[in-house]
Amino acid sequence: MGRTVFLISFLMLGAHVGNAQSILGKWKTIDDETGEAKALVEITREQGKLFGRVIEILNKDRKDAKCIKCDGKLKDRPILGLPIIDGFTKEEDGAYKGKRLTDPTKGLTVRGKIWLDPDNENRLKVRGYLAFFYRTQTWLRVNDQ
Repeated sequence: MGRTVFLISFLMLGAHVGNAQSILGKWKTIDDETGEAKALVEITREQGKLFGRVIEILNKDRKDAKCIKCDGKLKDRPILGLPIIDGFTKEEDGAYKGKRLTDPTKGLTVRGKIWLDPDNENRLKVRGYLAFFYRTQTWLRVNDQ
């Protein structure tokens, strides 16, 4: 009887952990200043690191926009296809951190941190750090249907 209870408990815990949402996938970016949905970003994992790229621009007037305020290799590149999360690694607390989080509207590349909202795993918290200042956006999961 004891083994059966243990086995059932173990299987239930495994099912719960296995159903946990992943940070990978498609996310709708929401501007924290305007509340406007701006783009879709796809987050992928390569060699244990996270990368995110703009895969769709939601504002029809900005479809052909370029990152004119960006510096270096991102300057004047189309925002569509632009890498905005570059090489983030997982921390012990489950969040991912990295040195290259790009805001193509402002042309800034800053340190960043991203994590699933513990209250709703269909919301992604995206925080950029500039010195001791930071800004956090909440992105929404896009479920392919």
